Amino acid sequence: MTQEMLLREEMVQIATSFFQRGYATGSAGNLSLRLPDGNLLATPTGSCLGRLDPARLSKVTPQGQWISGDKPSKEVRFHLALYHNSPDCKAVVHLHSTWATALSCLEGLDTGNAIRPFTPYVVMQLGAIPVVPYYRPGDERIATSLAALAAEHRAFLLANHGPVVGGGSLQEAANNAEELEETAKLIFILRGSPVRYLTEAEIAELNQRR
Repeated sequence: MTQEMLLREEMVQIATSFFQRGYATGSAGNLSLRLPDGNLLATPTGSCLGRLDPARLSKVTPQGQWISGDKPSKEVRFHLALYHNSPDCKAVVHLHSTWATALSCLEGLDTGNAIRPFTPYVVMQLGAIPVVPYYRPGDERIATSLAALAAEHRAFLLANHGPVVGGGSLQEAANNAEELEETAKLIFILRGSPVRYLTEAEIAELNQRR
């Protein structure tokens, strides 16, 4: 089995896991990864993450030209923006997962970092999580905004839309997306309770170990 075939199988397995655990519903969300040949493998437009076919995954060039498989999602443009502006990014996960999407809908978020650290894991795995202003799905300004942030960040919230998370592999991006979802869930669970946030010194120590 070629490396590309293995990566296709991995994408289907991870997507199915997201769907089965409620991180994705219907045709919401999309995944992508960089292939060894430099092209991009992505979930097709209108596809359900729980019912993907490895052979029908979309393959596109680094410039976004459709090579093979089913037609790619229009949101592949913002995936490309991350790859072009963050050399360490090898995979991207975009979900409409419940808690992170709920967080993206709140007013008054710190657009430079939507989550004030209160666990070490959000610091170690995600770092600061900027908020991209609301644009309709597919709007080119999402890609433009992410491109400007990609060099310094690996996780983002699209306002009133949901999370976008990168990683050095699809598994790492998926793990990071899950960490963001669980952290967002904790924010809502803890609302109204006194929270002990990490100190600047504690955050600095964690950043040294990243």
